[in-house]
Amino acid sequence: MSVSRIFHSKLNLKLLAGAALLACAGGAHALSFQDAYDAALRNDPTYRVAFYENESGKENRVLGRSALLPSVSANSSVNRNLLDRTIRQPNGRETTDNPRYLSKSHSISLRQPLINMDGLARYKQGKAQSEMSEAIFDVRTGEVAIRVAGAYFDALLARDQLRLAKAQRDMYAEQSTVNRRMFQAGQGTRTDMLETQARLDVAQAAVLEAEDQVTIMRNTLEEIVGTEVGNLDELNADFRFLPLSPATYEDWKAIALQNNADVKAGKLATEVSRQEINKARAGHLPRLDLVASYSKADSETINTLNQDTNNKAIGVQLTVPLYSGGAVSAQGRQAVAGFERAKADLEVRTDKVLVELRKAHSQVVSSVTRIEALNNAVSSGHALLNATTQSIKGGERINLDLLTAQQQLTTSQRDLAQARYTYLLATLRLRNAAGVLSRSDIEQVAGFFRKQQ
Repeated sequence: MSVSRIFHSKLNLKLLAGAALLACAGGAHALSFQDAYDAALRNDPTYRVAFYENESGKENRVLGRSALLPSVSANSSVNRNLLDRTIRQPNGRETTDNPRYLSKSHSISLRQPLINMDGLARYKQGKAQSEMSEAIFDVRTGEVAIRVAGAYFDALLARDQLRLAKAQRDMYAEQSTVNRRMFQAGQGTRTDMLETQARLDVAQAAVLEAEDQVTIMRNTLEEIVGTEVGNLDELNADFRFLPLSPATYEDWKAIALQNNADVKAGKLATEVSRQEINKARAGHLPRLDLVASYSKADSETINTLNQDTNNKAIGVQLTVPLYSGGAVSAQGRQAVAGFERAKADLEVRTDKVLVELRKAHSQVVSSVTRIEALNNAVSSGHALLNATTQSIKGGERINLDLLTAQQQLTTSQRDLAQARYTYLLATLRLRNAAGVLSRSDIEQVAGFFRKQQ
């Protein structure tokens, strides 16, 4: 089943649009990852362009088939005739009269191709063009999921970075207070105070920069989903990555070569170009049509004045092309060149897909190891924070030590969240490159987050 059938149908699009409007209306409501994706399907202009391009491309199948089906036409005419007629007699005398009469003619004709190589090529080409349009839409549909995920995770990471910047600022603010008290007690120096103040100023600037980055990332997400972004979901505390199946890159490569929509589109483009060659070559071949007609006339000409005629005809018509100024041969050479270009483009598409596939597979594998290491770092950070708190109660540490421990924990939590975002995005990219990304994968990723109120 194609990605577009899994992701989208006309009915589903309307349902998703309604759900997105209900879920995302107003900035006060939370925007989950699932909500963001559904809203993008409704509002993202790039996706809408792809949708209507596919709707247009579907008609190529009908257009190609029409070349093999019968064509029927009808004609009807009524004329008022005003004649000046001169008749010469055998004796040389001439007589003149001025007939005035109505002539009527009605006809219907049918033409059914019997042997039409151009029509056959157009039929096959139209079918390939329609399938190629659907494959391209599959590519664009997968890109929506990747763009939404990337923008959503970037906005979350910017928020995490802001938390870290604030933790650093608070640490230097506390250190500045401690230095001031020590200086007033005669145990510190003005240099220490100035140095800490300088670091505090830098930390405050970092907070402002992080706030700007949060705004930028949220605006980027809003452009994609087409609605105001409220609160974003948090990753679940019990985040657990899923086993990679299949595990090896070679298995994923085999899946991608068979299912990737971009590769499919390249193969179908090659078929379209092949049929263009057949269309050009058909310019040298004869065409045989079955022709049938029925006509009815009343005083059609002056010779049939006041006569009604009914004519029924059926037969075959053979058309043999002889010479067209070299156009057919030139079109054939153009078509061959286009076919070779399509084959080269298929190689480019395939290489690009495999590069993306390998990169995504490597990121998934490496992210698992990195997440495990950062989980340990966060656990150690919590232990250090608890130990520092107890040491402060015992008079062995000061508040600055607690803030330092808090900063280290916040940094590890930020890095862990980033590694998880990288893992989730790489998982989507891997499945998209393999051509097996489905809506259930979006729902699965959404399940890694907890709903915010």
